[in-house]
Amino acid sequence: MEFITLNNGVKMPLEGFGVFQVPDPAQCEQAVLDAIAAGYRLIDTAAAYMNEEAVGKAIAKSGVPREELFITTKLWVQDASYEGAKAAIETSLKKLGLSYIDLYLIHQPMGDYVGAYRAMEEAYKTGKLRAIGVCNFYPNRLADLCETVSVIPAVNQVELHPFFQQESALALMKEYGVCPEAWGPFAEGKHGIFTHPVLTAIGEKYGKTAAQVALRWNVQRGVVVIPKSTHKDRMEQNMNIWDFTLSNADMAEIAKLDLGHSEIVDHGDPAFVKMLHSLKVHD
Repeated sequence: MEFITLNNGVKMPLEGFGVFQVPDPAQCEQAVLDAIAAGYRLIDTAAAYMNEEAVGKAIAKSGVPREELFITTKLWVQDASYEGAKAAIETSLKKLGLSYIDLYLIHQPMGDYVGAYRAMEEAYKTGKLRAIGVCNFYPNRLADLCETVSVIPAVNQVELHPFFQQESALALMKEYGVCPEAWGPFAEGKHGIFTHPVLTAIGEKYGKTAAQVALRWNVQRGVVVIPKSTHKDRMEQNMNIWDFTLSNADMAEIAKLDLGHSEIVDHGDPAFVKMLHSLKVHD
């Protein structure tokens, strides 16, 4: 495993395990235990995933020292305000059974996220959060936030895969010292990514799968990846990306796959924004 040093000096694994769409408590707990056994140390959850308690149980049962784990969770839209975030941080700590969270992110750039970020800055300064950041902040939103706050976000978790590469967004993150992290590194299975001819042909040169090539491509760009799987063999395959390096020619071939837009979500669609606001994680 390789690490990246965030803008506050905290070291973060370049590859982690995501638990999006694993709401069943028993399945989630077992998946996290299997992931930790496979060598993952970064675990990414969120209040909106409704599985923080299951993640917490797995952490407690894993036998791995707390300081060796890097736990991420996220603030949901419903709690995007100063007071809402203060309460949500405490709720996540309780559900996870932890005294501190390694990385706490604003899940969506909606609601009073500036007020929420102020609460996160306070929790960061008291040690409850080792690093703070955001998700889905497109360049204009990220620039505005960075020009507004006193603690520059350590991470911006956004959609990043071979079909939506976001090079201009990465350039802005680099300018502000924000680490990019990829959700959906497999494009949620779209575009035949697991059998894509370009990725497959590149992989054959190294004895790797198309999926491993997609992950390796992102980490070589300095992007943290958090692939999800509930199957042990795939967890192990996804972790097995540290013994080869894609050539400049390989990277250039993958660059040609970029569509320049998402085919998964549209944060500019008012209906999508309304839908996210309607989702509640508590009464």
